[in-house]
Amino acid sequence: MNNLNSQQAYMNKLDEAKKILKELGLPTAQQNDTSAYTLLALCGVKPRDKWVKATRTSQKVSKGIMAFVHEVYGKEYAPNSRETFRRQVLHQFVQARIADYNPDNPKLPVNSPNAHYALTQGALDAIRTFGTKDWKKAVDKFILEEGDLSKKYKKERKQILIPVKLSNGKTLKLSSGKHNEVQAAIVHNFAARFANGGSVLYLGDTAKKDLYVDEKMLKELGIPVNQHSKLPDVIIYDHTKNWLFLIEAVTSHGPVSPKRVVELEEFLKNCKAGKIYVTAFPDFADFKKHSNNIAWETEVWLADIPEHMIHFNGDRFMGPR
Repeated sequence: MNNLNSQQAYMNKLDEAKKILKELGLPTAQQNDTSAYTLLALCGVKPRDKWVKATRTSQKVSKGIMAFVHEVYGKEYAPNSRETFRRQVLHQFVQARIADYNPDNPKLPVNSPNAHYALTQGALDAIRTFGTKDWKKAVDKFILEEGDLSKKYKKERKQILIPVKLSNGKTLKLSSGKHNEVQAAIVHNFAARFANGGSVLYLGDTAKKDLYVDEKMLKELGIPVNQHSKLPDVIIYDHTKNWLFLIEAVTSHGPVSPKRVVELEEFLKNCKAGKIYVTAFPDFADFKKHSNNIAWETEVWLADIPEHMIHFNGDRFMGPR
């Protein structure tokens, strides 16, 4: 087999492994190359093998799975990738009942060097039918008996999402976490009190960077929309006063510092709206941690006392710089 054919066989088998993982209910994050290679290793399936030849043998991570991937598929992972395989692939395989953890010795301690993984019998039975007329029936049986991990994850995430209702009536769902709780408070409480009920033009999310972007309005204001990484967490526009509120939600780092103001001023050099820089904190304790790094002529807002604003201005109250 020449190198070109060999490479094609590798890719075909990798794609097949991804399809198997997807149809057996693995979340999107476990439908990547690393997960596919892991499945191939656990099955002992080589590029030219049919899936009916899959076997169930216990394997350690480094000397079993990673070694197989390197020797058979020519894909080399750094030794410190062991934790990536374990935390981002194998943990989910176990949850999805694709693999068993320490089936040969369930009493092994958590950090044992002899920790190992093997396909579950149910997964093996299903996988062996891939590419045959029995595959769909086998998948249905597996999902019925073991469940669909991707749907379970989505359900869990949905239960803890933070709803945010915009002034245009649209409702967004932010992922859970303290940072996004502050962002939700900005939209619900800050905007009504201090931004004249202005429109949200941009709202980020710790899980999804650009959750909401009003590209049309941002362009009209002269704000580049192809460089979202430079935008603050929340942007609110007061149409009546032509004021633009640029708000950083801070729970661990990132207040509107002098350096950040310089960056944003350069980034927004073509924007003619009045710019108001705001750092939003969950509470006074978090504010105190960062007070020495907040730029003058900016504002501070605390989510737990939403009626008040702290003005870092010596000569005037809140307004554009």
